[in-house]
Amino acid sequence: MTRRSGNQALIDRLERADIRPSAQRVAIAGYVLSTADHPSADDVWQRVKVDFPMVSRATVYNTLQLFTEHGLLRQLVLAEGKVVFDPMVEPHHHFVDDETGAIEDIPWSALRVGKVDELEGVDVREYMVVVRGRRRRP
Repeated sequence: MTRRSGNQALIDRLERADIRPSAQRVAIAGYVLSTADHPSADDVWQRVKVDFPMVSRATVYNTLQLFTEHGLLRQLVLAEGKVVFDPMVEPHHHFVDDETGAIEDIPWSALRVGKVDELEGVDVREYMVVVRGRRRRP
């Protein structure tokens, strides 16, 4: 895929989400909507400014919030005081490596959570399991 056709795909995706595709938003979307990582806003800013040096930190923060509000990203707090963004908006769980802090997706079907619908006094809108531990090394 050429850079132009890739940008057009991003522009189309932003427009389908009812977001006006400015150059800064397309540059940010180019990274954050295609990464398998779970970057913080500062991670996104550091990565995007390599190719788009005039992008400000405030623009990145505001754009990530906009993408979240329009359903393109999920904003997660998986570690105390650390907000990350996840481009996979379909239901899934997460594994957080205690040693490295790396966050990995776990398919929804890999874990079974029972009786969520039977919790008294609450209407559950969504849930996700966060598994913490260490990756086994061979």
